[in-house]
Amino acid sequence: MRWNLRMKAAERGVWKSTELRRRLADAGLEISAGKMSALWTGNPTSIRLDDLDIICHVLDCEPNDLLIREPAAAAARRPVKRNIVAVGSTVTPRLGRNRTLPPA
Repeated sequence: MRWNLRMKAAERGVWKSTELRRRLADAGLEISAGKMSALWTGNPTSIRLDDLDIICHVLDCEPNDLLIREPAAAAARRPVKRNIVAVGSTVTPRLGRNRTLPPA
């Protein structure tokens, strides 16, 4: 996911994080300067849904305007599946030290 807060804010004429912070405070969401900086400059690792709702209200947008899917990035993180074909081999379980066989 890509965080698109700065672009949406710019579309609404908000060019500085302090201006957005003031508008959020007017709407009832007090954000610390550090948290506002993290929201403004990068991709937040988490955000409360209540906070997201107020941000969307202030910027007059939807959550999917702020959170943009990146399917290629998600696909790159998936582990590579390898097909292993065993020809003519059988697997025999090995018992650990001092273990008994399971009940019959």
